[in-house]
Amino acid sequence: GLDQPLAKVNPDLKTLPQTFKEAGYETISLGKIYHHRQGDDPHGWSEQPWGPKGDWIGRGIAGKKARELYQQEYDSKEDKSRIIGPPVDRAEVPDNGLPDGVIADKAIEELNRLKDRPFFLAVGFAKPHLPFAAPAKYWDMYDRDKLELSDVTDWPTGMPKIAGMNWGELKQYWGIPWDASVLPRDLSLELIHGYLACVSYVDAQIGRVLDELERLDLDENTIVVLWGDHGWKLSEYSAWCKHSNFEIDTRSPLIVRAPGYEGGKKLMQLVDFVDIFPTLTDLCGVPTPETVEGTSFVPVLRDPSRQWKPAAFSQYPRGSREGNAMGYSMRTDRYRYTEWVRDSQVIARELYDLSESLIERENIVDRPENAELVRKLSEMRQAGWKAARPQL
Repeated sequence: GLDQPLAKVNPDLKTLPQTFKEAGYETISLGKIYHHRQGDDPHGWSEQPWGPKGDWIGRGIAGKKARELYQQEYDSKEDKSRIIGPPVDRAEVPDNGLPDGVIADKAIEELNRLKDRPFFLAVGFAKPHLPFAAPAKYWDMYDRDKLELSDVTDWPTGMPKIAGMNWGELKQYWGIPWDASVLPRDLSLELIHGYLACVSYVDAQIGRVLDELERLDLDENTIVVLWGDHGWKLSEYSAWCKHSNFEIDTRSPLIVRAPGYEGGKKLMQLVDFVDIFPTLTDLCGVPTPETVEGTSFVPVLRDPSRQWKPAAFSQYPRGSREGNAMGYSMRTDRYRYTEWVRDSQVIARELYDLSESLIERENIVDRPENAELVRKLSEMRQAGWKAARPQL
């Protein structure tokens, strides 16, 4: 869980940066890498993890209007430890007037320092995480009058109630009417506008780092992996944020650029994020610790047409008055199947056919014609990731 630092729960596990550090690489952590900057991986980094500092408040609020709203919240709350501020901020500042721009500056500085030695550089940009704060020029790239809300306004037909959650962490932010059933249209469009601005903002920062990698002639001998930790709802199901087991939340970007492998290809094989660890050690000829649970997908990079694992796995919990339950979800090439488990008992199931749409619209788990399919998927889900490893 988010409240449990890795080193406290599993102190003997050898992490990805520690593995590279012991192999002779200088390992550097910039920005948001682990959830707990100091407590997760004391043996993994060559230097103390670094975080950005600048003339902003809260979670990166720099605009005049947003600062005023932040102060208004501060003045109105007795508990000053949970002041978060508004969910959006259009700030008249340069790129490095906000955290991600400072992180990009630091990454460029580190590339110049590390260019003549083996390095493992982890660069953790925060956007497009809430709050949707970005310099004004990135807001100006989009015309809000041309933005639209999702036409999928309702949860899937037949969805068990436990599977849905409306606004998640968005409720923490100033001015969100958390007791309403649907966000006002104007506020919804402002949030979407802010999200798009943040995507363009972080895209520009990533571009700056990659440009420097090329300028230093490091692009042809450096592996680059770009990924996000989850998807996001922007009014789909009249919901927001990421707190579900649906495709829109569990599927997220993963881009790999490895010297010696042809780029520019979209691969359709299923992989899990735990596969990144052994893929990197495989590409670099570094021994992979026996405790690593993933599978290197280097064979897929070599042959994009080859068969790979039959399923990818994820899970997300839900609390309720009846007790906590865990939603275990499995994605095959066609279906998403989820089992909700409480006290070792399956209390609800979901089955969605994603062959025509990646937005789940109808839970078909109870259709009589799907009984055998559900039985097989349930056996496969309970067998877990070990039984779904590819044939090498």
